[in-house]
Amino acid sequence: MSKKTVAVLFGGQSSEHEVSCVSATTVIKNINMDIYRILIIGITKEGKWLKVNNTEEITSGSWKQNKETAVLLPDAALKSVLILKGEKAECIKVDVVFPVLHGLYGEDGTVQGLLELAKIPYVGCGVLASAISMDKLYTKIVVDTLGIRQAKYVAVLKKDLEAMEEAVKKVEAVLSYPVFIKPSNAGSSRGISKADTREELMEGLKLASEHDRKILVEETINGREVECAVLGGNEPKASGVGEIVAAAKFYDYDAKYNNAESKTILSPELPAGAAETIRDYAIRVFRAVDGHGLSRVDFFVDRNTGEVIFNEINTMPGFTSISMYPMLWEGKGIGKPQLVEKLLQLAFARAAEAGGESDAL
Repeated sequence: MSKKTVAVLFGGQSSEHEVSCVSATTVIKNINMDIYRILIIGITKEGKWLKVNNTEEITSGSWKQNKETAVLLPDAALKSVLILKGEKAECIKVDVVFPVLHGLYGEDGTVQGLLELAKIPYVGCGVLASAISMDKLYTKIVVDTLGIRQAKYVAVLKKDLEAMEEAVKKVEAVLSYPVFIKPSNAGSSRGISKADTREELMEGLKLASEHDRKILVEETINGREVECAVLGGNEPKASGVGEIVAAAKFYDYDAKYNNAESKTILSPELPAGAAETIRDYAIRVFRAVDGHGLSRVDFFVDRNTGEVIFNEINTMPGFTSISMYPMLWEGKGIGKPQLVEKLLQLAFARAAEAGGESDAL
């Protein structure tokens, strides 16, 4: 049987560029080389697509000096990546793409749309699920229809900040301090802050507006932060539950990736029935946004009442050595090589179901 070509995309123009580089290295090292040829494509922060030769170039960062441009063609008849080096050009047919891209311009439906045009199977959620899940406000709107408890919230637009006093009053009419301020479309806790006073709320709104034109202000939940991994297509499965113990007053970007004191705990002790509720809610949210392949669904468990409260869904969760998604499945006996292969097979299965090339299965 001839090997199939899997293109791994990483990097990207989002604030999670560096995390994507680490995730991609993990994914690449766990692809079965007996079955696949790997084409590695790095996207710089400026949006330049480059052919990368190996994971060592990713680790060192030297790939950004590479001279070969990689263009993913939207032509559905070709299903190919065009490699350009000087005056030379080569077309490489691609069987499947693993877009290991976190955040904007990768996890938000943009790259997924390009792959739909090209009719190339790809790992993860489709355009709709990616776009909705990336946008915290619209995720809230969808989850509201499920009757699942989530933090009370107020939406604020960047243009509303021109009348800051009115914007603040709008928030204060619904929520009490302290509150969390989040850009609606920004990944990995970028631009998030906590406000205990009106002045801090104003600063938080300004900070969030640097990342998105839509801002979400939420009530503070006194809860434990827990996560659940979802895997599958038409019949998705939920993993066990993991808990985040943040080293900061909240789980911001630095606490998540730069502070060794932040910890993840698999199978934490939870109130009776909470783990089952989390797993049930995770699948319900995943299905509600039309998820496919993988997602990590995040919740709070109220420290006083034990109530499970939905927080957010991530459609391309981190794949680093300290990332919860692969750790949760390892806890269920699915190692990284098996997990990566399962995700690739799910990509082929969805393409076949949609009328794509079924011989990839």
